[in-house]
Amino acid sequence: MLSTLSRKMLMCLTGLFLSFFLLIHFLGNLQLFLPQDQAHLQFNAYSHFLSGNIVIKIVSYVLYASIILHAIDGLIITLKNKKSSAHYQADRRGRASKWYSRNMGILGTLLLIFLVIHFQNFWYVYKFGTPPLDENGNKDLYILVVAVFKEWWYVIIYIISMAALCYHLIHGIYSAIRTLGLYHPKFVKWVKTIGIAYSVIISIGFALMPIYIFFTSN
Repeated sequence: MLSTLSRKMLMCLTGLFLSFFLLIHFLGNLQLFLPQDQAHLQFNAYSHFLSGNIVIKIVSYVLYASIILHAIDGLIITLKNKKSSAHYQADRRGRASKWYSRNMGILGTLLLIFLVIHFQNFWYVYKFGTPPLDENGNKDLYILVVAVFKEWWYVIIYIISMAALCYHLIHGIYSAIRTLGLYHPKFVKWVKTIGIAYSVIISIGFALMPIYIFFTSN
């Protein structure tokens, strides 16, 4: 059985890996902001390259494992904290910490639900479904993305989920770096500022993708 400290360390490492993956995923998905004709073929070619690259496949398995481990560890730690914390301690902690740092479990649950929906709509259909092919013979993931992002309710779910992601990242990145002891006390302010900037840019950037497609695609 892992100790609480070991679980926190594992959650930090998986969380930082997932944060790095978000950046790579974000940079790849920026192609969705290209003119529609160009984005169509280029995004599909990019997706085809990722699906056929052995290195990317290995990374994807690490990604799946990280998501599962991060979620399980987060749940166990949250339940243990609630069980062991006395009422007066929770009240004192509430006055000293941000609301999102006290509700990481709720934010994480929202994100996990979003991931299930997201994987079902894109990853599962792309991997196991029968999407059409584009003119270059690649699976037409772009058409699938457009079809999903044209649904107003999904756009709203996406935006809400990205807001949850933003707050989850703001606390998670700073907490992970502190737990792992990767910064000097002199640089606390810089760590916080960079972490907040990263969280806001990534979350807003992802949220703008469905909004952009919803209002611009034919």
